[in-house]
Amino acid sequence: MANDARLIAPATARNREPIASILRRHLPQSGLVLEIASGSGEHVVYFAATQSADLRFQPSDPDAGARASVDAWVESSGVANVLPAIALDAAAEGWPLQRAHVVICINMIHIAPWDAAIGLMRGAAEILPVGGVLYLYGPFRRNGCHTAASNETFDRSLRYRDASWGVRDLEDVVKLAKLHGFSQPIVEEMPANNLSVIFIRLATV
Repeated sequence: MANDARLIAPATARNREPIASILRRHLPQSGLVLEIASGSGEHVVYFAATQSADLRFQPSDPDAGARASVDAWVESSGVANVLPAIALDAAAEGWPLQRAHVVICINMIHIAPWDAAIGLMRGAAEILPVGGVLYLYGPFRRNGCHTAASNETFDRSLRYRDASWGVRDLEDVVKLAKLHGFSQPIVEEMPANNLSVIFIRLATV
């Protein structure tokens, strides 16, 4: 941890540029990007500095310490297009934001109960317009199987910590997204056996 409120997540330095590269291909040139479960805040600061300057980023996290870290990283970086972090629990109904053009969620749905994934899809569907983007990043099982031995080991460690956590089946996530009016996803393989999963909002349900 730095000598202030900033938290440091070592994986961020490894995955932020591969994620940013995908986002550059799928995000609009302007609008509001809501990040769910912003954690330390290192991702949102990097994205704000490397994406279109006309995009504004709204970080969020249910944890007060994480929100303080986000705001501290924003202040230390000097980026001007990141708003103060807000309290938001993905599983809760009625998010404290009425509209966004993009929702991004990195490494959350496997480190949370399945209710968080349900709430993420419901909430994103409520605030995204038709054509809006929902971006997910993390490890997923495909066709009921892990894509790497390291992911299987990670999954066991998650379930040992909390039985309601675990690497999710991509097919279950896609099914859930479709119930809320999202497209069949674009899936891109990422470093360290992770996936980028990009959904487009198709219709109001």
